[in-house]
Amino acid sequence: MPKTKALAAPASKESPARKRAKPVVRSASAVSRRLRQIEDKRSAILGAALGLFSRFGLHGTSIDQVAARADVSKSNLLYYFANKEELYVNVLRDLLALWLEPLRGFSAEQDPSQAIGDYIRRKLVISRDRPDASRLFCLEMIQGAPLLRDELDRELRTLVERKSEVIAAWVAAGKLAPVDPQHLIYALWAITQHYADFGVQVQALSGHTLDDEAFFERTVENVQRIVLQGITPR
Repeated sequence: MPKTKALAAPASKESPARKRAKPVVRSASAVSRRLRQIEDKRSAILGAALGLFSRFGLHGTSIDQVAARADVSKSNLLYYFANKEELYVNVLRDLLALWLEPLRGFSAEQDPSQAIGDYIRRKLVISRDRPDASRLFCLEMIQGAPLLRDELDRELRTLVERKSEVIAAWVAAGKLAPVDPQHLIYALWAITQHYADFGVQVQALSGHTLDDEAFFERTVENVQRIVLQGITPR
């Protein structure tokens, strides 16, 4: 009898849906690593932008300059921020969050002298460690805050109103001398940020900057004394 040839198995037919690429399933650690990479890149861009915007302003800084300083391509930068104005606003929002964080801790249950003394120290630390941030915020205010007006009308106003109520409660309880809460907040901002916004003048007159540890501690002590002796009950 003639040998019969083995029949070849019919080729399996996949539906078009099965032929489509299967989704890549990433592990939790891979996702976390990717998110960190994204955040690190975004932080690098914001840091580079802050350094340039604080020196040259919005109009004196180009996207190309920021990309070069952040060591990323221009197209990569524009993946994170659509344009220079969006980048600038994000820098300002980060600064506002940093600037306001020490004020958020005020509560009526605290001892006001301790709370305000700690606030002065924390604000001077920001002036020492992030002088470019303070200077950029000051520049934006001088220009009328054209790109930050909405943030000021919402977040800043709400926070100041809440913390003014805390200060008013301290006054009503006899823990502070009669003082207008908002004017006290303005004074605290002015005196602590002076050492960043006018750092060159401070150095020219005193021969020191806040980077000098001994000068920093003397500054904290003197600002605390000036403020607290003026607002504590007698």
